[in-house]
Amino acid sequence: MITVKQAQQRAVEVLLLSSDTAHMDVNILVGHCLQKSRTWLMTWPDAALTDDQVVELEGYVARRVKGEPIAYIVGEQEFWSLPLKVNRFTLIPRPETELLVELALEKIIKKNATILDLGTGSGAIPFALKSEHPDWQVTGLDFSQDALNVAKENADRLQLVVDFIQSDWFEKIPEQLFDLVISNPPYIDGTDKHLAEGDVRFEPDTALIADEQGYGDIRRISCEASRYLTDGGLLMFEHGFEQGAGVRRILKDSQFDEIETIKDLAGLDRVTIGRWRSAP
Repeated sequence: MITVKQAQQRAVEVLLLSSDTAHMDVNILVGHCLQKSRTWLMTWPDAALTDDQVVELEGYVARRVKGEPIAYIVGEQEFWSLPLKVNRFTLIPRPETELLVELALEKIIKKNATILDLGTGSGAIPFALKSEHPDWQVTGLDFSQDALNVAKENADRLQLVVDFIQSDWFEKIPEQLFDLVISNPPYIDGTDKHLAEGDVRFEPDTALIADEQGYGDIRRISCEASRYLTDGGLLMFEHGFEQGAGVRRILKDSQFDEIETIKDLAGLDRVTIGRWRSAP
């Protein structure tokens, strides 16, 4: 018989060699295996695992040793205090992306606003916005039908009404104007060494890599967005910390006004915004 405490100790010993967050990882994995909270694990350290649970936990630990992200192993990641299903077809929502949500909530003050999220993945951004403004009409778009299937599952789980469209950027968008087009698009250059490190090794390349040294999709979206924005509507991108100046140039070339780059909590360029003004 193996107790919770013993299982945790064994798993930590294995993960210490490959993870800087071994203790936290183990608490999550054991909790997921037993379908129990961290508080329960602390309260009942002498509770016994079944043989099947031991085998299941060993499988989780083996995957983590290989570097697989915890979010993919347990199939869930929290974003904006919402539990989101994720898998290998979606990016793992990151805390930095919450800055996009914060800025959208700050900049868009009208009721019944129309929002379009490009490259929605698990639906993290639309669900965060909809949870704060149920009156907003929010649409999420992705090229990957597999990613959209995950987003639709999340919509059902969260009971949040968001429209989803499968499209290559604006290709299949109906004739509609949006108050905000928001996007965390692919922005990593294909030769970037960081693609061989950390969680991104397991995430879908199509959601990470863009041509033109990482600017290709940002440029395409910027060139086409004006057709889908209301007069005074906003275009908002998350991007790499070294891309602020480049994204500002792209927005300027696309005739956007009031262009600004906002830094994240680490003081790094993270989000750039431009406002569209229709010709008089």
